[in-house]
Amino acid sequence: MSRLLVTGGAGFIGSNFVHHVVATTDHHVTVLDALTYAGNRASLDGLDEDRVTFVHGDITDAALVDSLFADADAVVHYAAESHNDNSLDDPRPFLDTNIIGTYTLLEAARRHGTRFHHISTDEVYGDLELDDPARFTESTPYNPSSPYSSTKAGSDLLVRAWVRSFGVKATISNCSNNYGPYQHVEKFIPRQITNVLRGIRPKLYGAGENVRDWIHADDHSSAVLTILEKGEIGQTYLIGADGEKNNREVVELILTLMGQPADAYDHVTDRAGHDLRYAIDSRRLRSELGWRPRFGDFEAGLAATIDWYRTHEDWWSPSKDATESFYASKGQ
Repeated sequence: MSRLLVTGGAGFIGSNFVHHVVATTDHHVTVLDALTYAGNRASLDGLDEDRVTFVHGDITDAALVDSLFADADAVVHYAAESHNDNSLDDPRPFLDTNIIGTYTLLEAARRHGTRFHHISTDEVYGDLELDDPARFTESTPYNPSSPYSSTKAGSDLLVRAWVRSFGVKATISNCSNNYGPYQHVEKFIPRQITNVLRGIRPKLYGAGENVRDWIHADDHSSAVLTILEKGEIGQTYLIGADGEKNNREVVELILTLMGQPADAYDHVTDRAGHDLRYAIDSRRLRSELGWRPRFGDFEAGLAATIDWYRTHEDWWSPSKDATESFYASKGQ
């Protein structure tokens, strides 16, 4: 698998994967990205141009997709509309990209016999009660809550159907919440970091009791590469790093690490249908494929992320004002 095609490779998690592949393998990577607001060509700056080829295009473009699959040994599908607030505001792009886009890729994988790995989310499982000791596993029933998570659940089911019905050589991974470099400032952690850097008080939905299971994007990348190399065709693997924190704890830790009072944030109107808790059981990935996370210390990973945003204002600043204007219009 020396020639990889990575969809959404200029987005947050996809670009981190491209950096990881270049740093740890000899593979050549072709990135296919539509460069919507969430994709940033600058996220691939500094990579060896002999190792990374960028193609500007949409995963719903069947002719383009087919031509790229013809030259790929394996495809890693990151491209997705992924922000819950945006899906509540306008669900249609989520159907176009997450459902039709995934279908288009699967049909190309079917024609060319290409190894295919599909990136998904723990949000397809719905949520858990705050005091529930359970975690999501590969057998947890799907129970999505938003247009975003429901379209990701639909894309997962398409992959499973194309494996069973057409013999597509595919695997799926469902990952917990990512943090790290190159994440758009609309997302929770970079929004709070960049607010503090600009002298704006962070914003916390509701009481901030919602729990997320955090994983550094580089650990997600290493897990995906492991599944691509060792995973059993047709199987699903959950990726997590035992990083459960509620949103209030995360905001207060960001403020503390940035030298601010831990309570220097504002509560804003909660998101509609806000899931309570996500928690990943990644024992199968660890026991069967031998994967382990490198960033086991969330505080250390968060401190490194803060440093990255502090030194890369040129990367995030262009989209900051528009993002805050959008949230201000919603009282958030």
